[in-house]
Parts: sequence; C-alpha cells; structure tokens
Amino acid sequence: MSRTTRPLTIVCVALLVVLAGLAGPASNGAAPSAPASTSAAAAAAAAIPLPHDDPFYRYTGKKPLRKIERGTVLKTRSVTIGLPQSGQGLLPATQLLYRTQDQQKKPSVTVTTVVNPTGPANAGLVAYLSFYDALGDKCSPSYTLRGGDPGQENMELATTEAGLVTALAAQGYAVTVPDFEGTDLHWVAGQESGWSTLDSIRATESFLGMSNSQEVGLFGYSGGSIAGEWASELAPRYAPELNIVGTAIGGVPVHLAHNLSYINGTDSWSGVIPAVLVSLGRAFGLRMSKYQSAYGDKVTDEVADECIGGFNGNYPGLRVQQLVKKKYKRFLRVPAFARVVNRLIMGSAKGHPTMPMYMGVGDHDGTGDDVMVAKDVEALAHQYCGQGVPVQFEVYDGADHTQGGVQFFPAAMAFLAERFAGTPFAGNCADIGPGNSLAPLPVRKKR
Repeated sequence: MSRTTRPLTIVCVALLVVLAGLAGPASNGAAPSAPASTSAAAAAAAAIPLPHDDPFYRYTGKKPLRKIERGTVLKTRSVTIGLPQSGQGLLPATQLLYRTQDQQKKPSVTVTTVVNPTGPANAGLVAYLSFYDALGDKCSPSYTLRGGDPGQENMELATTEAGLVTALAAQGYAVTVPDFEGTDLHWVAGQESGWSTLDSIRATESFLGMSNSQEVGLFGYSGGSIAGEWASELAPRYAPELNIVGTAIGGVPVHLAHNLSYINGTDSWSGVIPAVLVSLGRAFGLRMSKYQSAYGDKVTDEVADECIGGFNGNYPGLRVQQLVKKKYKRFLRVPAFARVVNRLIMGSAKGHPTMPMYMGVGDHDGTGDDVMVAKDVEALAHQYCGQGVPVQFEVYDGADHTQGGVQFFPAAMAFLAERFAGTPFAGNCADIGPGNSLAPLPVRKKR
C-alpha cells in the first residue's frame, strides 16, 4: 500500500474506538484509564523484543524439522494485541510457532497470532493476511499486533492492521494472522506465502481443537493478496483437508513483469523495485551482487531491513535499469530473473482454487491502481471462471491503491460473512472479460 493511507486509517481507528467502547467500563465500575503517555508507551513498546532477538521465533527442539509434519505447533505463548507502538494490548491472544516450508521447499518455521472471537461466536475461522510488505521484522504482524514499534513511517499501516483484526474478532470470528513471509522476510515469494498461510490454518485448527470440517475464509489486500491467492491455488494439492469456503483478495499483483513495467520510473511506486530485488534474491537464493550496479548495491543496502513505509516513495523516478549492470539492463530478458518472474505468475500452479472468490482492484488511470494492473486481475478471474471457480470480480473505478483498499475491506467482510452463512453464490463470471495475456516471459536457453 502507498504511504498515503490516512483515509483508510481513520476508518480503522474509528473501528478500534467503537470496539474499545464495547468492552465497557472496568469491572469495579470505574471509567477506563487514560492512555499511557507517549514516552511511557514508547518505553513499553521498546520492551517488546524484535522477532530476531526473541527466542520464541526459533525452533530448538531435538527432532529435525524435516521429520515434523507441516502445520505442527512447536511452541505457544499468551500475548495481548492492540495498537502498535503502545507496548500494550486490548485483547488476549495466543502466538504459535509452527513448522512450514520456504520458497525452496526447505523446512522452516514462522509465527501466527490467534485471536478468539470477542463478539458472539459464529464458528468461522478467518486467516487475515497482512499487507506488511517488509524486509525487516519490525513490521511483522506478530510484533506490531503486540504493541511493538514499526517506526513512524509504518505506523499508519500497522494501525490499520490492528483495526481490521480487531474488527474481525468483534464480528465473532476466530482470527489467525500469520507472518507468512517467514522469519527471513521473503516478501513477494508467492508459493512460500501460500504454504505458510495454509500451515498457519493447520496449526490454528490443531491448537483450538477444530476439526478438518472447520469453515475457513481467507482475507488479504495488496501484499496479503499474494498469500491469499497462492494459498487458494495451492490448497487442493498441499492442504486438501482444509475446508476453505471463500477467499477475498484485493489489489493483486498477478504478473510481476507487468507490475514492473507499470511502476518503473514513476514517482509514487518505483521505490518498491529495489526491495523486491532484495526479497526475491533471498527467497530464491540468487547472488544479486552478480547483477547489481554500484548504485544498485547502495540502494538495496538502504532498504534491506525496511518495510514498505520506509522505502516506497523514497526513490521517485527510479528505474530498475539504474540498479543493474549495463549488460543486464534488459532486465526481464535475464534468464535468472525471467525464471523467477514466471514462477510467480498467479494461476500457474498445478490445479486451481476450488472455493468461491472475491477479487477487487482499483482503476485510477485506465491501467490500474498505480501499482496493480486491472486487466491482469481480470485475466486471472477469467481463467478461474473457465476452470469452474465461482468468482466475483470488481473494479473500483477511479480508485488508486489506497482508495481501492477502502472499498475492498467492507466488501470482503460482507463476502466472507455470506460464505460462512451458507448464502448461495454465483459470482459474475459472465461479465468478466479475458483481460491481459498472462503468458510467461521467454527464457533464453544456455548455449
């Protein structure tokens, strides 16, 4: 999401205020205490260790991870969740360290935060998939939801997340919020995000004593849509036992080559380019120093531990060609990068989703929401319709990426509520056009 998120934040902070009010006065009849001072809150937030300094995030068992089933709960702890940077929480929650796998299918661990319903329980489990878009763990939802400090430049996004998670719990859902990028922060790594999401659901169901028939909904916008879409694609083969009754995703990066062409050299979104290079280098084990220019080394070093609020908008007009050596300036024709991009084209997994889907995207300028390409999302929806998946596809006319989120969130909540209620769903496949070609990039064979 862009850094211009104030309208969305206002909506979600308002939700938090309402929900805090629902808790009522303290049990002794006294009025709720005033918020802690800024300095006290900062001190409390600083007392929460960052994930890389927190031993909870490390598996220390004697049994090798490769011999442990995916989705197995390895550790648990009780926490509270609330506003980021506050150092305190409003709602009780539980964090689970669980076994999953990374982009290269190596055994790995990550954490999910489980929140019990605060409203009348409606028996639904929602996997809320964060748009934390981070290379540094100060923005991991397991940290910010506890009141950890993501830095002022990321505060609005983290506050929005807290509002959405709290709102879902207040609607009676059990909510699980995985750190689906993993402990090594593999942002945009689609398959890993999907596997981590599915394993978080397995871990949550096991911890809460739920059966495999438990109805589950997936909910993700922007970076969270990566996890939601790939989890939906991969579920039939990777986790066929899960009963996912609906997926709501918005602001979806369907084909990274098209997204790159759209944002390359722009003022508002080109700052994500070096961050994506860092992340995909990590996730796929690419030696990026082989390809990067001296300037590319400098910029990627600057963003290597940052979150989207700390790099998006900071490099106006940046082009990927500035970040790579001269012989790699035809970036998408470099075989290593073309193969990675092709691996991450949505809809390319063996099999396809089987659950109803809601897919939304803004169209600010006739191409998309300034970062996501509307015709790409339409093409993916059209592909799934052709495979028998019931899809509701919506374009938010005139909306940029942030404004698209404002429209997506209530629509997604309504969609999931209907799926949990068993409301019949047909979608609008008859009205969805073919969109753009999602063909893979050509890859030059080695001579």
